[in-house]
Amino acid sequence: MSNHYDWGINNLVEQLRDVRVQSLKTRHRLDKPPKLPLRKELHSVLEGLSTVLFPNRLGLADINDEGIDYFVGHTLDTVLRKLQQQIIRELHFTAEQTSGDTNNIEARANEITRTFAAQLPQVRRLLDTDIAAAYQGDPAARSPDEALVCYPGIVAMTHHRLAHNLYALGVPLAARMIAELAHSATGIDIHPGAVIGESFFIDHGTGVVIGETAIIGNEVRLYQAVTLGAKRFYKDEYGALIKGNARHPIVEDKVVIYAGATILGRITIGEGSTIGGNVWLTHSVPPNSNITQAQVRSELPLSSIESKSSSFSRNEAHAS
Repeated sequence: MSNHYDWGINNLVEQLRDVRVQSLKTRHRLDKPPKLPLRKELHSVLEGLSTVLFPNRLGLADINDEGIDYFVGHTLDTVLRKLQQQIIRELHFTAEQTSGDTNNIEARANEITRTFAAQLPQVRRLLDTDIAAAYQGDPAARSPDEALVCYPGIVAMTHHRLAHNLYALGVPLAARMIAELAHSATGIDIHPGAVIGESFFIDHGTGVVIGETAIIGNEVRLYQAVTLGAKRFYKDEYGALIKGNARHPIVEDKVVIYAGATILGRITIGEGSTIGGNVWLTHSVPPNSNITQAQVRSELPLSSIESKSSSFSRNEAHAS
């Protein structure tokens, strides 16, 4: 029996080329498309940075005290070189998209990488507070080490703390790709633009969504399927979405938000408040509030509640 199969490869290659060329024309890219940061390389960078931050728990299995500093230094040099290359790719991409300045891109990438590296000790300090919050907030956690190596919320926050710094340094695409790596791995979707204070604990985590302009204080705890999203999207006179405006909630210190709660719009959840499970909230609440689903429903006529429920759509709860 012949092992040769006729897959029609030549014809498929031609068709794929035609579609690709047409797509480039549609986006006004008649020459070769700009190179984007590489997801695979950023994944490698994140793995390396995680071992640099926690070499005893996430590093080499047989590492000893004498070898830790050498391991950290060698790994850090390797991953920062890789990161710099991905930053260069993004800066070129951004310049081509905006007809911006392509001069001194390598020097700019080097400075961004250097600044990012200098922030790593503070990232470790913040992650220590997140790990402590997970251990102290979950009776099932037997040690802080268990929280570090087992909890998806810690994985998501490790990615977020690093991605947020890149986002603030002007590398939003690489930052967003890092955030999506965490999203794929944990089911937790945190936009790198979100500002999150210390001792942040996401319990269970699956389905949590935190939008770009959300601001979260210290010692905040979220449970699974919580959304901190935008209530509506405003458009300009030409019908295009207005981007960059503050549209997500502000959550003050020591707030607890239970599973399934949906909090939308630029509202403020006051310090020390508790938001119950499955609450739909679109207005600010003062400090030390205790908001339950029954309480929210009692504030609205039944017809209004039914109308809100039936008109719910993805756009209303989107957290981009």
